Amino acid sequence: MPGLRELAERTPPRRERHVDLLRAVAIVIVVLGHWMVIVVTGANGGVDGFSALEVLSWGRPITWLVQVMPVFFIVGGFANAASLASHTRAGKAVDDWLLDRSARLVRPTTALLVTLAAAALIARTAGVDPAQVGRAVWLASIPLWFLLVYLVVVFLTPLMHRLHRRAGLVVPLVLVVLVAAGDVARLAFDAAALQLGNYLFAWLAVHQTGFAWQDGTLPVRPGVAVPLFTGGAAAAVLLTVAGPYPVSMVDVPGTSFRNLSPPTLALLALATAQLGLALLLRDAGERRLRRLGPWMAVIAVNTVIMTVLLWHMSAFVVVAVTVYATGLFPLPRPPGATEAWLLWKLPWLAVLSVVLGAFVAVFGRIERRGPRRGAAGSRSRWTPRALGRPRLRATVTTLGYAAAVLGLLGVAVAGPADHGPLGLPAAALAVFLAGAALLRAARAAPTGRGVADPDGRTGP
Repeated sequence: MPGLRELAERTPPRRERHVDLLRAVAIVIVVLGHWMVIVVTGANGGVDGFSALEVLSWGRPITWLVQVMPVFFIVGGFANAASLASHTRAGKAVDDWLLDRSARLVRPTTALLVTLAAAALIARTAGVDPAQVGRAVWLASIPLWFLLVYLVVVFLTPLMHRLHRRAGLVVPLVLVVLVAAGDVARLAFDAAALQLGNYLFAWLAVHQTGFAWQDGTLPVRPGVAVPLFTGGAAAAVLLTVAGPYPVSMVDVPGTSFRNLSPPTLALLALATAQLGLALLLRDAGERRLRRLGPWMAVIAVNTVIMTVLLWHMSAFVVVAVTVYATGLFPLPRPPGATEAWLLWKLPWLAVLSVVLGAFVAVFGRIERRGPRRGAAGSRSRWTPRALGRPRLRATVTTLGYAAAVLGLLGVAVAGPADHGPLGLPAAALAVFLAGAALLRAARAAPTGRGVADPDGRTGP
């Protein structure tokens, strides 16, 4: 892979660098937020923990600043629209684009799941309590919830982009109405099952706004950005302070109604404010990123962005277990003593950063590895020749996505329990790996088409 300086110097002038900056900042905030909010405790000879938001009610409004997953979906929509439009203009098949995008998500996820399963097996063989192993693997796999939804959104991107070209901003407005309907069903009729669709409708709505930003349907000017920011913020305040929604934009364990799982109208109001702020800062961000140093830093983060997201909770587990087992480093004090707790968190963040850096050094190369698409005459001997047929290849791509999503869903909903020697539900892991294998086989099939991502984007 080319060096950072070379990548920075050959960046096309038309590229929206501010989008890459937003993606990098969003993931860094997510990582720090998770590390800050979890309180580690000892229990029954092992490690346990809880969310600081359970006891620090004053911290719940602060979640408005650290709940930045909407930003990731906004910039994901922008990047996906730019890449897909460039791809189709070149006359290339949509399934090729899907396979390129899936590789950037599925390949590092496969490395995580296989490593977690191997680590769990080693721990069980060494006599570690199965319940402790299950809890550790569950905690390390928390980022898969995000990846699960994003993988579905990416698969639906070609369809949703066509709808955007036909109906524009009507599409996200309809999706917002569906989210509101789910909230009403939950609040008025206690029909929680009817709100589950919000997992898809809400994130699709946010993703669609990235389409609108990318093609100019949503102009980057103060006359648009300011109303989005102020209106979204005002709506969020009304819905939470005066309305029925909780103030916290991060899930608080033990509460019956949350803004994130599944997403609510209040979270979409916050997303609207974040979109407005992103548009307001766009020109300043672009000017700053014309300098080589800042742009190289943004590229460096984006080349391993999925690795950082996927492994940051594994780093937390490693540090928590090591610290508790050895006593070499004191556990942070309970959050009731706020000032002392915050001070103890600082050295924890430093140690966690070092461990995460080690994970990135080892596993980041998997994400950085460039796409390798099959070309005529370069088919692997393990790839069936028939996969070169467009219809069959498209079918295999769809089946691969479906299996990967179902497998991740099985892992994500498993919860902190003993799931056997691999620490994960074996059936769910097998289904995911089968999906990954199908996608890999489809990508290896000879097509005679180019291999490069036409957008040249470094993030997912």
